[in-house]
Amino acid sequence: MIRTIKLKGIEIGAGAPKIIVPLVGATEEELVAKCEEIKDMPIHMVEWRADFYNDIFDLEKTLETLSKIRDVLTKLPLLFTFRTGKEGGEKDIDMETYTRLNLAVAASGNADLIDVEIFSGDDVVEKNVSGIHENGVLVIGSNHDFSATPPKDEIVSRLRKMQDMDTDIPKIAVMPQTTEDVINLLAATAEMREKYADRPIITMSMGAKGVISRVVCETFGSAMTFGAVGKTSAPGQIQVEELKTVLDILHSSM
Repeated sequence: MIRTIKLKGIEIGAGAPKIIVPLVGATEEELVAKCEEIKDMPIHMVEWRADFYNDIFDLEKTLETLSKIRDVLTKLPLLFTFRTGKEGGEKDIDMETYTRLNLAVAASGNADLIDVEIFSGDDVVEKNVSGIHENGVLVIGSNHDFSATPPKDEIVSRLRKMQDMDTDIPKIAVMPQTTEDVINLLAATAEMREKYADRPIITMSMGAKGVISRVVCETFGSAMTFGAVGKTSAPGQIQVEELKTVLDILHSSM
């Protein structure tokens, strides 16, 4: 039985897949302007990809900018993500700074979810997850492979590890080299959903080959998908209007 998650009137893990839109601005002005642009669009969550932000290592400025983002996005759940360089992000970061940043964001009360990379070391992950939860904030446990797609059993194993480490939503994104890679990602998603998951999961195959995984997610068991408004944060993201149209067509036929 999947335990759904309710945030600001949105139920993750039930119904059609929910659409997440990334914020990738480099400055506070860019970020606030983008928030104004998207706040009334047919989307369900916004992800601040804070590794794109120029002043991310100035904690005071980061928290001020986060507060201004929250002031605009009052109706939408907000996911805070610092994607590290080793998993495809814009900047490198040491784990002490990474943890301090995530816990400060959690304590601010201005984020609903925080992304924690599951292969940051078990001690680091446990400190992040427990500290974030203590502040009443949810955790997306994540793993990203921008060069390959692991075997199906390995994908399932990584998702189960995220669940075992008490993340609220396990997430994996992989890069396909062949059509078979995309099929393996979808098969792993279905297996995780049907055999092991007790909470929503997010999976995707990136790039042009993997685009199909971003729209058939409801069939295979992925609860959320990423759409773009302008600049993308990962290869293969579809513009929101087109993505919503396809998701609605598929959902109404199921």
